[in-house]
Amino acid sequence: MAVKVQIPAPLRSLTGGQAEVELDAADVGGLIEGLDRRHRGLKERLCDADGNLRSYVRLFVNDEDVRFLKDKATPLKTGDTVAIVPAIAGGASV
Repeated sequence: MAVKVQIPAPLRSLTGGQAEVELDAADVGGLIEGLDRRHRGLKERLCDADGNLRSYVRLFVNDEDVRFLKDKATPLKTGDTVAIVPAIAGGASV
C-alpha cells in the first residue's frame, strides 16, 4: 500500500532533503519501521526507547492525529497521507 509521508524540514537531512516519501505499510508502526529501514535515524527521532511516539512529535493520517485513533496500530491504506509534525513550543510574554 503506497502511503505518502510528509517530512518536516528538521528531519529532511535524514531523507536526503526529500519533503515527501512514499512507502508501503499496513499501519503507522509498520510505517515507522519502514521509514527507519530506508532512512536510518528516523525512528529514534519519532519514538522513545520503549518504542512509543515521542510526546513532542505528532503524526497525522489524513489530518487525524493518530493519538486519537489507534496510535501506532492505526491502519493505513493506499493513498493515505501521513504528516509528521514536530510540536512547537512557545508562549506570549506578559
